Amino acid sequence: MSNPRAPSPAGRLAALGFGDTAAALRVLTEDIRLEVTGADAPVVEALAGAAEPGLALAGLARLEPDRALLTGLRADPDLRARLAAVLGTSTALSEHLRRHRGDWRLLTGPAAGLRPAAGQLTADLTAARSSDQLKLAYRRWLLRLAAADLTGAAPLGEVMTGLSDLAGAALEAAYRLARAALPAGAAPCRLAVIAMGKCGACELNYASDVDVIFVAEPAEPGGTGDEEAALRTATQLASGLIRICSDAGQEGSLFPVDPNLRPEGRNGPLVRTLASHLAYYQRWAKTWEFQALLKARPVAGDAGLGRAYADAVAPLVWTAAQREDFVPDVQAMRRRVVASLPAAQAGRELKLGPGGLRDIEFAVQLLQLVHGRADESLRDRATLPALDALARGGYVGRADAAALAEAYEFLRVVEHLLQLRQLRRTHQLPDDPAVLRQLGRAMRVMGYPIRPEDTSADPAQELTVTWRRHAATARQLHEKLFYRPLLEAVARLPGDVMRLTSEAAAARLEALGYADPAGALRHIAALTDGVSRKAAIQRALLPAMLGWFADAPRPDAGLLAFRQVSEALGNSPWYLRLLRDDTNVAWRMARLLASSRYAADLLLRAPEAVAMLGSEQLLRPADPAGLLSEGQALVRRNPGRDGAGGPPAAAAGLLALRRRELLRTAAADVLGLLEAEQAAAALSEVTAVTVAGALDLAATAADGQVTMAVIAMGRFGGQEVGYGSDADVLFVYEPAPGADEQAAARTAHATAEELRRLLGRPGPDPALRVDADLRPEGRQGPLVRTLGAYRAYYGRWAKPWEVQALLRASPVAGDGALGEAFAAMADEVRYPAGGLAEASVREVKRIKARMEAERMPRGVEPALHLKLGPGGLTDTEWVAQLIQLRHAWSVPELRTTRTLPALDAAAGAGLIAAADAAALRESWLLATRIRNAIMLATGRAADVVPAGHGELSATARVLGYPPDGAQDLVQDWRRTARRSRAVMERLFYG
Repeated sequence: MSNPRAPSPAGRLAALGFGDTAAALRVLTEDIRLEVTGADAPVVEALAGAAEPGLALAGLARLEPDRALLTGLRADPDLRARLAAVLGTSTALSEHLRRHRGDWRLLTGPAAGLRPAAGQLTADLTAARSSDQLKLAYRRWLLRLAAADLTGAAPLGEVMTGLSDLAGAALEAAYRLARAALPAGAAPCRLAVIAMGKCGACELNYASDVDVIFVAEPAEPGGTGDEEAALRTATQLASGLIRICSDAGQEGSLFPVDPNLRPEGRNGPLVRTLASHLAYYQRWAKTWEFQALLKARPVAGDAGLGRAYADAVAPLVWTAAQREDFVPDVQAMRRRVVASLPAAQAGRELKLGPGGLRDIEFAVQLLQLVHGRADESLRDRATLPALDALARGGYVGRADAAALAEAYEFLRVVEHLLQLRQLRRTHQLPDDPAVLRQLGRAMRVMGYPIRPEDTSADPAQELTVTWRRHAATARQLHEKLFYRPLLEAVARLPGDVMRLTSEAAAARLEALGYADPAGALRHIAALTDGVSRKAAIQRALLPAMLGWFADAPRPDAGLLAFRQVSEALGNSPWYLRLLRDDTNVAWRMARLLASSRYAADLLLRAPEAVAMLGSEQLLRPADPAGLLSEGQALVRRNPGRDGAGGPPAAAAGLLALRRRELLRTAAADVLGLLEAEQAAAALSEVTAVTVAGALDLAATAADGQVTMAVIAMGRFGGQEVGYGSDADVLFVYEPAPGADEQAAARTAHATAEELRRLLGRPGPDPALRVDADLRPEGRQGPLVRTLGAYRAYYGRWAKPWEVQALLRASPVAGDGALGEAFAAMADEVRYPAGGLAEASVREVKRIKARMEAERMPRGVEPALHLKLGPGGLTDTEWVAQLIQLRHAWSVPELRTTRTLPALDAAAGAGLIAAADAAALRESWLLATRIRNAIMLATGRAADVVPAGHGELSATARVLGYPPDGAQDLVQDWRRTARRSRAVMERLFYG
């Protein structure tokens, strides 16, 4: 009794995925003689599981299956899967099975699911005695490979290798047939067939051209045979091989053989001797030809000659990157290919378009050719193994390599499925939803589920989405790797520098300017020895970095510091990835470490700060508001007096923040990203933040007894802080209402002392000396005063120089209202109505003259003293300050604590000539830059142009002078200072 709930045969076919169920039922039951259910159900289900069920069913019907085939399909699940997969994907192979009905037996048994050995293919194909026999044997093996591929039994790598081995065997068989067809009396010759492109790399497609190069010699190596006659025979032989492979016979053609990668392309002779090949490559070859030779592999003909060719061209391939403009040439060639594609075609090109296979292949090949000079592990012809080697060697990040490999496999599988349909060469993804659906279903059968968590999704839509995702990833990574600046830097290096362990390395290092080549080699060995990923990346980085160290004044110190930073950061993946992926970072680091002892010392205190070299934006001075907020947050996190935190911990955090900003400013300065005024402003800002935070910490013990403010003085007040500057300050306080005045004074004093102690403590980061010696009565006066005490002192006792010192006074920390009140009081003193009295003006001039005479250090040439010497900083500053003391009461623009704005205001008000202001500005800026450069280069503050050649040269290099420009710096300073001194004497002394 039948089950009333069981679906009808047509309903069952519809549920299985057949489209026209009525037609399918008719073909199944009448033409093939199968039932939908029962013993035949597995066969029907296998057909339904094909990429296109209707196509598979129609293909099986065209085979007119006999009893043996039907019995095999019912009994053998492997046969069912293989035959259904082939019939449902490839009309070309379906037609082959129709014409050769017994060939379905090739799909039975365990061996049908395996990639055949290359020797087995060669033995089978070379047994052919005619072109048609060869093509039939070739097509039969192609059928077996496709069946293993389409059922997921053979992974992509095995399929590509199998197709390449099959093509190689076919070339060998065609070679033998062509040799047998040579006319009697043909001159004897040796001919080797060199596979290029995808066949040479063992990554051939189903319907690729096979690129070859022919190399020939007379039959007797080194003999006296007629070379010209041998080449004529070899040309006949090569032409015959091409004809056998390319001409269509009863079984169609094998594949087009393309010999146009030979020297001179289609305009060159088809066959050359090995010597002729080498002469061409050594003298005339273009960059792309060496890139093509990367894939060269002997596959047919004279094996000995083929090996000789491969051995001879390999050194040319692996030194090609040293050619002038090699990297830009390869990059330009890829751009030309993309630009040549029609817009409509480029968007769906799996091979040549943006994000296509060529993007991946070109990126891998360029990395191989540049780094493979020194690292032989990279010398693999195939893309995926080469990409794996690049990842293992650290030349490509693991995640990037995995993403590229995934994209490559996806694109190649889609390309294979497209070509299998008609066995025609195509690389363009169609826009027909039916074809896309077939491709998506085929990928699922092969084990490449588009979206494994949702098997009900439309295969066409999901295939398109996945393709776009992989193409976008491939393009992004291509841009990242293919245009990596490190490639060009490494490519330009001589070969003996690439081989860091060569005997010539020490001599090369000495020639580059390393004072201790043996020591440099020890550092290199420590960085590069071993098989770790870190050592591999260092081996890739160091050749270029050694040159960059040598371009700076302290190459040995730079290399040592680089080793110390690298060892301190250990295996931190971000560090090496940062240097490898962005040559600008590696160059900046090399330049910094080999130019600036000061910056190197700061970096070694906290090596993780190397991350700020990642972009110019990160090297820009920090936003003042953000910096202040960061300092305040440090104080809030450690406000208490007890426990492991408290003021000492917070002060250490403030000094670490300051060290970071000192490094940021120093790095930008050395790298030419900051002007002198910008550097001074950045250094002044971080000094203010540090002092403000320390005052908050020190005031925690005051318990509200006093209100305090810190007044910046000197260069600090003028926002002209240098790398070696102290923080000149005054402390002002007010007792809290009702507080005992003596107790308040003691509290304020203790707070000021605590601030100085917190910032002056020895520790891992540079201490900040807070200097209060500019206070009234100097060191003999009280450290802190109330606002009233300051007003009383300045109103009654202040000397002219103390009034002059107040020109730089600027509130920077503590109570804002108290700071502003101090500034208002200072304005009354420094900008007196009617200007400074003439007696006081004479006193200022006298003090200046006395300072020049008495404070100049002994043994120093005055003309080279940057502060006190003729044309030095004080000349410009005292001119500006004297003008302020005399005229700021009536010219508000002069009321600034900064030197250069005061000069500009004086020139703008007509108080000095613009040319005079320019001369003073030029000398002040140059003196400031030289002082900063001395500190950056040597790590020590100094006010005198260095006398020693080493320090002078290092200082000049930091300032941007050429290696031999040390004396130019001296002459520039002398000339600038003389002009400034003449202006100063005229304006100041009158």
